[in-house]
Amino acid sequence: MTTVGGRERAQRADARRNVELILDAAETCLARDPDASMGDIAAAAGLGRVTVYGHFASRPALVDAVVRRVLARADAALGAVDLSGDEAAAFARLIEATWEVTTRSGRLLVAAEQALPAESIRQAHAGGLEDRVRELVGAGQEAGRFRRDLSAEWLVAVFHAVLHSAAAEIDDGRLAPEEAAGVITRTMLPLLQGDGLLQGDGAGRARAEGSEGETRP
Repeated sequence: MTTVGGRERAQRADARRNVELILDAAETCLARDPDASMGDIAAAAGLGRVTVYGHFASRPALVDAVVRRVLARADAALGAVDLSGDEAAAFARLIEATWEVTTRSGRLLVAAEQALPAESIRQAHAGGLEDRVRELVGAGQEAGRFRRDLSAEWLVAVFHAVLHSAAAEIDDGRLAPEEAAGVITRTMLPLLQGDGLLQGDGAGRARAEGSEGETRP
């Protein structure tokens, strides 16, 4: 005879299994088609729309959950990247590894941009992922390898914006996926290094010194 407690445990197990099925299906569908509907995701999960909505009240809520799960996996993967030594070379390695993770997510970034407010996306990146980039930028600034006229917070925000822009360009067919990591690297390193601010020229030094008293973004 099944007890009340036994039924409740079984129901909770079913709910957990359904959530995983929904998240797996949503990740697959959104990676392929950023406009995939809740009906598409329900069909891919082998569940009804009512069940999907029972766990995720709206499509944005589901997209947000998928993005956070993918980013948690990305954080674990990027934790293995060697960020020691020269900060510029370390940042290039971080970009390469970050883009490999992004590529595996297909068009999910585009789906997130379409479905979620910018603040939600930024919050999803908070924690280990963002801290890793911020610490590397800060170390480069302390070592004199990266510019100090812009705050580390601003440079991290620009890095995330460049990543998302690259995903959008690929989705629109204006950037080849295999070229993205190189394009991002060639965009970010000159920005981080200041285009002459760190080259030792008189004008660069004057600009750097003059910026010390300015309000940073």
